[in-house]
Amino acid sequence: MSIATSAPIRRLPDPAAALQLVKPITWFPPMWAYLCGVVSSGTAPAGNWHLVVLGVVLAGPIVCGMSQAANDWCDRHVDAINEPNRPIPSGRIPGRWGLWIALSMSAVSLVVGWQLGPWGFGATVLGVAAAWAYSAEPVRLKRSGWWGPGLVGLCYEGLPWFTGAAVLSAGAPAWPVIIIAALYALGAHGIMTLNDFKALEGDRQTGVNSLPVTLGPEKAALLACAIMAVPQAVVVALLMFWNAPWHAVAILGLLALQFAAMRVLLRDPKGRAPWYNATGVTLYVAGMMVAAFALRGVTG
Repeated sequence: MSIATSAPIRRLPDPAAALQLVKPITWFPPMWAYLCGVVSSGTAPAGNWHLVVLGVVLAGPIVCGMSQAANDWCDRHVDAINEPNRPIPSGRIPGRWGLWIALSMSAVSLVVGWQLGPWGFGATVLGVAAAWAYSAEPVRLKRSGWWGPGLVGLCYEGLPWFTGAAVLSAGAPAWPVIIIAALYALGAHGIMTLNDFKALEGDRQTGVNSLPVTLGPEKAALLACAIMAVPQAVVVALLMFWNAPWHAVAILGLLALQFAAMRVLLRDPKGRAPWYNATGVTLYVAGMMVAAFALRGVTG
């Protein structure tokens, strides 16, 4: 006769689960935005490659990874509904280890940010504070379908772009750089709204008022498309005004391809949102780098 035994309770995090907790797939946008800032600064990176590499690592694996760990810890009850196999609700990250990982990565973020000088450190402080304000009580800005995606868009696209330009130029970026970074950060609000579709049921049950919850999938998707498209149209107009017509035409072409992808998305917003995040968003971030190269001529 065999005796059934239960699986032992895990006391330490599973290494694979710890990597899943910090979501490497989310690191690309802020890393890319930091590089856009480096390019748009107009300052040659020769002699400053350590600032480029350190800033990219800080923006992606460290700060963004920290924000994902903090969000998963604060969202563990929501994830138990939406994604019970995620590291914390599944028990692969046991006890309060999710919190300790997020807090330790916050401290590492500040230490590394200090190495980037006053502009880099100040941006890091803002990024860490924003990550906790987004996820943690009592602020928990992710409860709002307007403030939450806006804050994430700012920290994923605008803040790293500004930081890359400021660190390389050792000072505040030129106004055209700030304006373009802000426009792409604004457009990223739409990207983050589409990302909220995957948590629709859990958000509805736990009082997170994302736009898909409050407006419904169809209206939320249409609004997200408009929020993504309008800032890019403004970028095109500004680049034409700043005498960078070829870059403007290139971004306009990328926007046209996004419109084609948006038509597909709007036929089935909930089902097609992950597909759009892999196609339309790629076109969006490609336009960011085109704009960054255009700014070298505008600010040079």
